[in-house]
Amino acid sequence: QVHLVESGGGLVQPGGSLRLSCAASGFTFDYYAITWFRQAPGKQREGVSCITGGDGSAYYADSVKGRFTISRDNAKSTVYLQMNSLKPEDTAVYFCATDLRSGYGSSWSRPNEYDYWGQGTQVTVSS
Repeated sequence: QVHLVESGGGLVQPGGSLRLSCAASGFTFDYYAITWFRQAPGKQREGVSCITGGDGSAYYADSVKGRFTISRDNAKSTVYLQMNSLKPEDTAVYFCATDLRSGYGSSWSRPNEYDYWGQGTQVTVSS
């Protein structure tokens, strides 16, 4: 069955960097889009970035453009989220998700488009 496992979270100072990983199994990884979401306490889950299957097109929330970079290594069935210039408002639990589609178009950031989720990894940005 579909299985997603996030790792790489932690505590980092403002301006610092982290790289999150989402290791996938149970499906033909190359074909399908993977999306990162985050959820801060008391807030709704929001889409952060999506990478499509096939050509690997990337999409970003406005709040992270220019700071975060999504990439995928199909040989390792893993998607990465490189997060630079981190801010306190980036503090959240980060999840990866898929619905076994190659892409989502403009709906990529809607949590209800996804059926499969990882358990999440905590990112805390604080001095």
